Amino acid sequence: MGTIGLDRSNGIAILTVDSPEVRNGLTPEMGRELAAACDEIDADGSIGAAVVRGAGGTFCSGADRRTWKPGADQAEDTTFRNTSAVYRSFVRVGRLAVPTIAAVRGAAVGAGINLMLATDLRVVAEDARLLAGFLRIGLHPGGGFFTIAGRTAGREATAAMGLFSQEINGRRAAELGLAWTAVPDAEVEDTALALAAEPAKDPALAREAARSFRTELGPPAIGWDAAVEFERATQMWSQRRRSTP
Repeated sequence: MGTIGLDRSNGIAILTVDSPEVRNGLTPEMGRELAAACDEIDADGSIGAAVVRGAGGTFCSGADRRTWKPGADQAEDTTFRNTSAVYRSFVRVGRLAVPTIAAVRGAAVGAGINLMLATDLRVVAEDARLLAGFLRIGLHPGGGFFTIAGRTAGREATAAMGLFSQEINGRRAAELGLAWTAVPDAEVEDTALALAAEPAKDPALAREAARSFRTELGPPAIGWDAAVEFERATQMWSQRRRSTP
């Protein structure tokens, strides 16, 4: 149903979400693979930076709806654990020992927005489509969305995206501070790799700098782990009340 690729080049780890038939929608198993790939990166001291990308010219369309169970008991053990696997993969990316960049082409929607926001820096295509869209489909946000969006985009943009389901393109994302830069689609991945090449020159220093950066600038109000759990019960309720995919 999809996989997570891990490649290494010149001190840079490249994580690829690869499930093109559903525009790189995430399954629980892919969440587990993503967390395992992060463990591999952390164990490899020659890696000084990581780039997260999507296969086939799009970043991530959210959760793979083929694995959804709308209307089901979200507290049922298997369902709860599967959702946790996806959420924990976001947190795991956010805790990679190295500086991280999301290379965003095409669309980042729902859970894809959370994956994008899990990284330290974002390079987006000018015409990328960025949409949280949880309320639009009858779901409460999950994955700590408000915390990780708010630390990057600020309160106003987080409200527009999270409460009012507003879609923005890459240019607007850069204007809002949600991304470092917006470039033509064909330049996204090369730009991200060029940025990643700087910390990759000195992996040991990069890892220490990343640790300090996150410790000093991490979410100022509620911790990310706490935000994931805080949102969880309400999102479970919103999933349970849905009767159709």
